[in-house]
Amino acid sequence: MIKAILIDDEPLARMIVNEYLQAFPEITVVQECNDGFEGVKAIQQHQPELVFLDVQMPKINGFEMLELIDNPPAIIFTTAFDEYALKAFENNAVDYLLKPFSQERFDKALRKWLEQQNQQQPANSKEQTEALLQEAAIGAPQNQRIVVKTGSKIRIIPIHEVLYLEADDDYVKVHTADGVFLKNKTMTHFEQTLDPRQFVRTHRSYIVNVQIITRLDAYEKESYLAVLNTGSANPVTVPVSKTGYAKLKTVLGI
Repeated sequence: MIKAILIDDEPLARMIVNEYLQAFPEITVVQECNDGFEGVKAIQQHQPELVFLDVQMPKINGFEMLELIDNPPAIIFTTAFDEYALKAFENNAVDYLLKPFSQERFDKALRKWLEQQNQQQPANSKEQTEALLQEAAIGAPQNQRIVVKTGSKIRIIPIHEVLYLEADDDYVKVHTADGVFLKNKTMTHFEQTLDPRQFVRTHRSYIVNVQIITRLDAYEKESYLAVLNTGSANPVTVPVSKTGYAKLKTVLGI
């Protein structure tokens, strides 16, 4: 038996997938979910081999949900994304069903995945999913908020609440007035996706919200310290490299 999960906020869309799946008795739907929050819990609980995932959903979208899964299963997207956005799927060997889709198109996607399974070729490796998410991150709303998981809870952090980002091995610390949260992404990812007019990579280990910089102090030869107003009693300082200083001069107009 192949376990599958349907994640879509439209009951009609889930009903259609269930109907089309009648042609594949080896696949059993173990749970249906209305949104990404339910989806994360369902995937962790059931460990399915296959997920049918909508992209545009309330609360968190399909891409953001995938970022919260450590080892995502095979994903077949059911989406109304436009043709340009679909290039991300095509480039990373993740199949998709563009709504409204027919039984014939559905069958083609399923057979493709089943053949890959029979050949012991993973249809959706972690590397492929990471590449997909990197492509998708350049679009809204991914670059307007950061979704993190803290224990069993999911938190959505609006970008304007981010004070600065700090590298921490394979993670990035997201500093906010409410605390520090870990995100399993790279500094390069955030440097490429955040608005460069608002967030500047001052150092290989720091990206700073320029709105909270109060001053720049000379530190060592060709380097500085940025003093940040984070709302705490004691000011926070982060290093500014020569390259980072040049970027700040441009953004701040100094």
